[in-house]
Amino acid sequence: MPKGNRVRWGVLSTAKIGVDHVIPAFRKSTRAKLVAIASRDTAKARVIADELGIATSYGSYEAMLADPSIEAVYNPLPNHLHVPLTLQAVAAGKHVLCEKPVALDAAEAEKLLAIPKGMLVMEAFMVRFHPQWLKARELVTSGALGEVKAIQSAFSYFLRDPSNVRNIASIGGGGIYDIGCYPTVAGRFLFGDEPKRVVSLIERDPDMGIDRLASAILDFGGGRRVDFTIGTQMVPYQRVQVLGTSKRLEILIPFNAIAGEAMQLRLDDGARRGEGAGELIAVEASDQYTNELDAFSQAVRGEIALPYGPEDAVRNMRILDALFRSEQTGAWEDVKPL
Repeated sequence: MPKGNRVRWGVLSTAKIGVDHVIPAFRKSTRAKLVAIASRDTAKARVIADELGIATSYGSYEAMLADPSIEAVYNPLPNHLHVPLTLQAVAAGKHVLCEKPVALDAAEAEKLLAIPKGMLVMEAFMVRFHPQWLKARELVTSGALGEVKAIQSAFSYFLRDPSNVRNIASIGGGGIYDIGCYPTVAGRFLFGDEPKRVVSLIERDPDMGIDRLASAILDFGGGRRVDFTIGTQMVPYQRVQVLGTSKRLEILIPFNAIAGEAMQLRLDDGARRGEGAGELIAVEASDQYTNELDAFSQAVRGEIALPYGPEDAVRNMRILDALFRSEQTGAWEDVKPL
């Protein structure tokens, strides 16, 4: 198809993240067009399609993947289905934007390295497409903070429903998979590097078995580190601090930036104390999900290179694997390079 033509998309499943965030983002996109949604429940697929103005619904994933008019699919299925359905979609000739984490471990993620040349697969870390993160990286790489030594993150929410997929350990539930991956990818994004080793401290829910509270340190070498605490049974909160030798940068709503609202960064040299200290930097209103869809669609059309491919997803999974190994050993664990 000619360059500039909107890519025709289908969505696998009626998962909440798709319905609440990604499907609305399609409406704002100039590069992506949502034409179909699939569910294993035919009636549910039709109801969601009617509610959201989607032209076609399918009562199985296989039926949608067989539609020759669909060029790309968004895969927000539970974590244990990310790799199997992504590979199935690629085999059907569809490019895939797959929700995070891309797999249950690095070994499973490595199956994506064998996809045919010309097929595109990207892990859906939408934060990497928001202007506030692009501005943060610009400030880090420009030296505006001096030498960046530490990135500190906190991310939490409260969810104890045992039927929620995030709380089902056997299909990839738990805090590190769900939100611990964000501080991990944020550190890689800002440092432009990979950690050498990690150490973690993890508490698991005694009934559901999922990791509900986790703290970790990622050692990037050269005196650089990322440390974070995440929780799935704590007060909802999120914040990122980037600490340099001369200034700090605070990202006030780092991960769930409000679509269509201007965000703020705080740049502070420590000359004054208190919450109001420092310079507030306004970042234009945006929708990080739309930006992600646009970038992926441009890559499908060959207008830009794919920003992040399967190799990037494998690197991130190897870090998560090392965090879980550290839970068992109580020691630093090396991160295997790709």
